[in-house]
Amino acid sequence: MHMGQGPGIREFNRLYKELDDLYHNLALRQGLSDSASIILYALYLLGDGCLQRDICDLSYISKQTINSSIRRLEQDGYLYLQPGRGRDMHICLTPEGRRLVEEKAAPVAAMEERAFSGMPQEDQQALLRLTHAYLARLRAEAGRIL
Repeated sequence: MHMGQGPGIREFNRLYKELDDLYHNLALRQGLSDSASIILYALYLLGDGCLQRDICDLSYISKQTINSSIRRLEQDGYLYLQPGRGRDMHICLTPEGRRLVEEKAAPVAAMEERAFSGMPQEDQQALLRLTHAYLARLRAEAGRIL
């Protein structure tokens, strides 16, 4: 049985996909996989030496995907792993990795900042407030089916 969706949620989902496609196309144009782009972006935001779990917490991709992408970036000479406490591994950038983060991730973060700060303050606050409200309601509904 297919009940369909109303026009509001269809438009919201279309916009969500368009946003996802925008980031995917940015990564492709930069010669990166989506996961490599996310890791470089996370390293830009979190700083050199962050933990893999920090990247997992910041992103929406699985620990396994992050781990395999980190291994690939390590093989390519962009980062190395440094042991921390217990099983913790710090993700550290090589000089070439720092250059890559500045070349690829920094412009994306700056693009986001310009786009968001270019909106009127009340629109910024409304976007955040409504997104929080939708997420809370979606979590509540997900709890009913999980």
